[in-house]
Amino acid sequence: MNRTELTSQIRLKALELGISSIGFSKSEFLESEAKKYDAWLNNNYQGKMDYMSRNVDKRLDPGLLVENAKSVISVLHNYYPEQNLFDKNSLKVSRYAYGEDYHYVLKDKLYELLNFIKEKVGDVSARVFTDSAPVLERAWAMRSGLGWIGKNANLISKQAGSYFFLGEIIIDVEFDYNSAVTDHCGSCTKCIDACPTDAILKPQVVDGSKCISYLTIELKENLIPREFQSKLNNWIFGCDICQEVCPWNRFAKPTLEPRFKPILSAQLINSISNSMTDLDFKTIFHSSPILRTGKSGLLRNIDSSLNIKV
Repeated sequence: MNRTELTSQIRLKALELGISSIGFSKSEFLESEAKKYDAWLNNNYQGKMDYMSRNVDKRLDPGLLVENAKSVISVLHNYYPEQNLFDKNSLKVSRYAYGEDYHYVLKDKLYELLNFIKEKVGDVSARVFTDSAPVLERAWAMRSGLGWIGKNANLISKQAGSYFFLGEIIIDVEFDYNSAVTDHCGSCTKCIDACPTDAILKPQVVDGSKCISYLTIELKENLIPREFQSKLNNWIFGCDICQEVCPWNRFAKPTLEPRFKPILSAQLINSISNSMTDLDFKTIFHSSPILRTGKSGLLRNIDSSLNIKV
């Protein structure tokens, strides 16, 4: 089977699996991203996310993750819900966490896709990634023609907006490669203007330590810094503000993935209290991304969002 035919068949298989978009790029050192990433770390924009400063060499060179890597296959998977579960005055959870944890869903699909590739070409050296290893996902998605990096540092697609998950297969097989997409943000600054914590310092540069998603998920301190508590806007797990105001998300369509159908509700979120046992919490949220915070973390976020002294 020639390269073009193989690339085409993989595209069709990805769509069959429910993957929204797929692109292919040549595996190489990310030279243009190296200086930007180094500057981001030197400014301590990673906050307490120490893992972001580890394995930098692997983030920039796929060949250090997969021996003899020749290609990076990037995929997008839509998670946009049919309806918003939370009104503006209620405690809110980011839309990506409405359903089952995407790490499980997307990894299952990527392994199916990799098995399909093996059926076509035989044994390969490859690894599957879903935000679980040192991979600069947005950079590879952009190089694979799936979108451009917006001013809020999210990947944006003209066809689908930005409500999607990213995943990759790094592999020692060559394909027909895509070209990078040009930037279509223009002079729009809606995401920058809307961020309540001023986390978006300039186009494509986000101070992660100020981001509400970081404060409510990644930060493991007992308290959210006081200066941010009044700016959480009732977000208790993640934040969608910069996506909600993005004009390109007018093209977002509800996901067809059954595993991303909501397992949350406003009533469930409002029922979280100190009286709930840790076991109950784990039972309720066992397949949800919210499990990451633990009961104590979610209660901290609720107290901080409501500006209650804890």
